[in-house]
Amino acid sequence: MRQLLEQVKSGRIEVDEAMERLRHLPFEDLGFARVDHHRQLRKGFPEVIFCPGKTTEQIVRIFESLASRGNNVLATRAKPDAFEALVKTGKVPGVQYDELARTIMLRQRELPASKSVLPIVTAGTADLPVAMEAKVTAEIMGQRTELVCDVGVAGLHRLLAYIPKLNEANVLIVVAGMEGALASVVGGLVSCPVIAVPTSVGYGSSFQGVSALLTMLNSCASGVTVVNIDNGFSAAVSATIINRKIDRATASGSETQESV
Repeated sequence: MRQLLEQVKSGRIEVDEAMERLRHLPFEDLGFARVDHHRQLRKGFPEVIFCPGKTTEQIVRIFESLASRGNNVLATRAKPDAFEALVKTGKVPGVQYDELARTIMLRQRELPASKSVLPIVTAGTADLPVAMEAKVTAEIMGQRTELVCDVGVAGLHRLLAYIPKLNEANVLIVVAGMEGALASVVGGLVSCPVIAVPTSVGYGSSFQGVSALLTMLNSCASGVTVVNIDNGFSAAVSATIINRKIDRATASGSETQESV
């Protein structure tokens, strides 16, 4: 899009020709998938591959399609065999796999680092896979993150030591299973929005995360927003959007003061 606008500005192409090019739908039809290459322009980050339900071959082809545009690429809930298949193609050098987060990553662009650190807080060590999915997602989208692990309500003194640092954030993510009470506790102690992620960690009556989900939805602490069970990815995207908006507003304000 930038190249097209520069060509129009310089007079290398006519407006009508540019309009004709824009009429072509900005997606790639692979038959089994239509890869949305326009999402980078609309959202500020490209389409992300959700691996469950896709064959290894499909994952590889979508990954290669996204990588061909020079953007960072992320695949979530990925199994090692999909990563191994990508490596064997030799077409995506530098691809990495995070076993705990279950993500495949390719970094091709250095994004401006966020001004504020995004804390990701877990109730227990068992919540780490979901927290790491959030961490990897946020970092590949340009966020600086800090993991605060194992500070659940069974020992609140562990959490209290981090409250001053948490209050420096624009937004933070809280990941908890079992009864999911940590999100309400944190929400009542900090002045920024809390994105709560219920996890499927817990014994039988936790109902694979439903108990934590309902606790978080019924939080008496204001400012707590809840995503779906085990959805660290969505929490990270929402937090990234919030931080980016604040960074842009701050930068715009600084420019205005300098001009005055």
